[in-house]
Amino acid sequence: MTPPAAGTPATSAPTAGAAPAPGGADTIGSAGSGNPPSGHGPSGTSERTRTGWLLLVGMLLVAVNLRAAMTSLGALLDEVRVGLALSGTMAGVVTTLPAVAFAGLGATTPWLVRRLSAPRLLVLAMIALTLGQVLRVLTGSAVVFLATSALALAGIAVANILLPMLVKQYFPHRTGLVTGVYMMTLTVGATAAAAAAVPVAHAFGSWRAGLGVWAALAAVAVLPWLPAALRTGGAARRAGLRGGRARARISPARTRLGWAMALYFGAQSLSAYAIMGWLAVLFRDAGFRPQDAGLLLAGVTALGVPIALTMPTLAGRLSDLRLLVLGLTAASSVAYLGLAFAPRGGAVLWVVLLALGQGAFPLILATIGLRARTADGTVALSAFTQSVGYLIAALGPLLVGILHESTGGWTAPLGFLLVALAVQTGAGIVIARPRYIEDERGPAVTGG
Repeated sequence: MTPPAAGTPATSAPTAGAAPAPGGADTIGSAGSGNPPSGHGPSGTSERTRTGWLLLVGMLLVAVNLRAAMTSLGALLDEVRVGLALSGTMAGVVTTLPAVAFAGLGATTPWLVRRLSAPRLLVLAMIALTLGQVLRVLTGSAVVFLATSALALAGIAVANILLPMLVKQYFPHRTGLVTGVYMMTLTVGATAAAAAAVPVAHAFGSWRAGLGVWAALAAVAVLPWLPAALRTGGAARRAGLRGGRARARISPARTRLGWAMALYFGAQSLSAYAIMGWLAVLFRDAGFRPQDAGLLLAGVTALGVPIALTMPTLAGRLSDLRLLVLGLTAASSVAYLGLAFAPRGGAVLWVVLLALGQGAFPLILATIGLRARTADGTVALSAFTQSVGYLIAALGPLLVGILHESTGGWTAPLGFLLVALAVQTGAGIVIARPRYIEDERGPAVTGG
């Protein structure tokens, strides 16, 4: 895979059937300030290729950071509660903060993109993530810990929205492949942080080390984006302001496609959050030892790595996604029914099917790029889909816990997840056929 050249982000990605940009099938501008590629000879091609690889590495470094701050905290939550004397209420706030932050702060990203270049905004997001992770391990105050965690999550929220847009801009003809690679990297980062947080904390004798070490990884993610951020700062903003009056503001909230995307994202994330929060408890109740229950939960994440890599590529090659949507639904349905009626006897099979069903997450992220023609459309659709989706997702662990406590079993919680799966499937059928957010009714022409 040879990445395209990259410099100033293009204001739009090529539409379906558009001719490739000069200099290569995936070239988006030059490695300079947004001018056309500086020649087509070997030296120019080599420079564009090096720049493309640098930005691909930058995307993967960002992706590996998108869950580490959360999964490391989840692994050390008991130690953090004791160390900061967190009340039960405050601990609950800490665990629900990511979904709330992703919903609220992610919604501001389109506004920020209209005022800052995407590379510069991504640099600021990674700096916020770095500072937030450093500051939260230096404090002894629960309130300050919460505030600095929110700062770190603000960086993640913005990066969550930007990555699909950047893939669309820099790799318009390899959207599925690049999305799959960064989704696999995200999954590996989340798994590694969850697995390593406790050993690192024990090695250094403090939970603060187990959380703080990931700040270094976030700081490294800044470096590949600095050249592009410095090149695309003022010039990109001035160009954006000049063109702002003529550009159409995309409004996914006024479209059927936008709401279908948000519902699909929200329903699958609701189920994923519920599984991550409660699956080990379900297996313990079924008679498994705590360590075995933990391994079964880890199996869902580990099996998700190859699925995260292949699902976006597969989606990018299909003109109609209905078979994928229905296949994922079937896998999740059988898993939920199996967990309800035979949680111990078929545990490994249910874990495999749950991992397949969770392929809905890389599928919907890939679909964001597939359902927009332009960079503006991609960032607008990404922000709306994830903001509304994470609000829905925040209800998952809470409602499953309430149903489990009130009924004393797992039939009702799993029935609730089946209802969420039905909503997910209905929304998936809507987004399965080729259509574009720019073509939907609802955009209004406004200034920047």
